Amino acid sequence: MMPAQFRSNLLSDEDRALCDEAIFSGSKSFDAASRLLPREVRTASRALYAFCRATDDLVDEGGMGRAGIVHLRKRLNAIYDAKPQDLPCDRAFEAVVRGYSIPKAIPEALIEGFEWDEDGRVYHTLDDLLEYAARVASTVGVMMATIMGCTDRHGFARAADLGLGMQLTNIARDIGEDAARGRIYLPLDWLREHDVSPEALLDGTADPKAVAGITKRLLSAADVYYDQALTGMGALPVNCRAAIKSAAFIYRDIGREIAANGYSLTRRAHTSKRRKIALIARAMATPIQMFSVGRSPADPSTAFLVNAARAVCVPEQPEKGPARLVELMIAAESRRYQATGVRERL
Repeated sequence: MMPAQFRSNLLSDEDRALCDEAIFSGSKSFDAASRLLPREVRTASRALYAFCRATDDLVDEGGMGRAGIVHLRKRLNAIYDAKPQDLPCDRAFEAVVRGYSIPKAIPEALIEGFEWDEDGRVYHTLDDLLEYAARVASTVGVMMATIMGCTDRHGFARAADLGLGMQLTNIARDIGEDAARGRIYLPLDWLREHDVSPEALLDGTADPKAVAGITKRLLSAADVYYDQALTGMGALPVNCRAAIKSAAFIYRDIGREIAANGYSLTRRAHTSKRRKIALIARAMATPIQMFSVGRSPADPSTAFLVNAARAVCVPEQPEKGPARLVELMIAAESRRYQATGVRERL
């Protein structure tokens, strides 16, 4: 399922090492999960992460304002012209773009999300917030699915769902830190419904119980997307599923830690190494999906990403091998059982 054009030796040893360092220092969760991926997919996914991380850091820490966004777009244009700037992450991402035919519209949407950050955009409703999450997180999920060989529309939709769930978890975890930086990502309508003023949240005088209620509500919304995302594992090769399930389990567990911390705005939630190992073991124990890929349409916020990814796919080929045969047998048995159950109820 992996395009033959990409090979990890397209990257120099130095560029590959710098991409590995970017994920190790930037996200222990993604680093742990990515170690379960096949070699070529792992190399490409880490190159993708390094580029996304570098662009995010440029906006957050570069102090370049709108000029930084313009600079990012120039870098992306150079990558798609096969003339990347002399930066390890750009060279590595260019190899990924070329090897996996990543549609330009997807990383363009990522940069648009960074632009919204630079503009200080506020989000009045959950739907507004999902539009942001689609750009800064679902873009990565859809590109990862492309790298892993997904060609199924519903598989892309479920990858986008995972991005939404992870970004909502990020926002729930960082409410206090974001407020200290003068930023609010929570839906303003929710603040009003819970009688929390934006000013009180920013200056630290908001009622902790009210903010906890909003945080719990946001994590509940994230859970819906995690549940949908986990139905999409069957659209991925068997040897990639444990890694993605691990990432989903570990990130979702941050929500459990937030609750365990009493939804504190000052105590940052994280998943312990021991807990990560347990979640990875759980993911590795269930590589075969016992049900069909969830067929619900893409979330309205992510439909444009799914359409972009699907438009460049080669015709889908059925996955071969013993594991796929077992899945087909299980699916057939499940359908037979459901049909028998319906007849019995009638």
